[in-house]
Amino acid sequence: MNRYEQKEIKQMTSHHIVIVEDELVTQTRLQAYFEQEGYQVSVTDSGTGLRDIMEQQHVDLILLDINLPDENGLMLTRALRERFTVGIILVTGRSDQIDRIVGLEMGADDYVTKPLELRELVVRVKNLLWRIDLANQVQSQPISQENCYQFADYCLNVSMHTLECNGEAIKLTRAEYEILVAFVTNPREILSRERLLRRLSARRVDNPDLRTIDVLIRRLRHKLNGDLLVTQHGEGYFLAADVY
Repeated sequence: MNRYEQKEIKQMTSHHIVIVEDELVTQTRLQAYFEQEGYQVSVTDSGTGLRDIMEQQHVDLILLDINLPDENGLMLTRALRERFTVGIILVTGRSDQIDRIVGLEMGADDYVTKPLELRELVVRVKNLLWRIDLANQVQSQPISQENCYQFADYCLNVSMHTLECNGEAIKLTRAEYEILVAFVTNPREILSRERLLRRLSARRVDNPDLRTIDVLIRRLRHKLNGDLLVTQHGEGYFLAADVY
């Protein structure tokens, strides 16, 4: 076995992706593409099938179609987020921004819309898996104070993309992390929703919706002390804490 073959085998077994899609043509296309990229891939056409896979195997990331025959994909996202630490990218054919916003609020990490651009989707998957791997590593590595923003009882580590409160890890999605970085690097400064929206580095830029920021702020308030992120009506939000 040569070095190239060893590399391919290692890549094949490194991450497990589950594709939840009831359109057979799309399901087959996605499976073939991600297997070609070296991922371990499982497929199912229902929420029930996804639950069976989750109970039996370790899963790193889910590509989840919102429109499933047996279950609402948005409600399934919330149920998954409550039970599992897994990356979730929603796949939808709908153009309505409400679905995207609700999906983020339910705990999805990202979303894509049909028709799918597969090269872009692979990049999104790779980026999300990279962040998940970093978050897993932090549990066994000491925090470097040089890479931390300290505020209130929290430490935001910008090298590991993690947040801790008195030593307890707090899970953040990519978007939540990027918004929080904006606040800790601009403490007590009012940040408009437009400015915060520009901080979402890999978010889709077509039809941007400022309500996405409101959703992310609500999610961060649930994870942090609710008084830390203050609304300045008509202007934006600010972090009401000193940062060290």
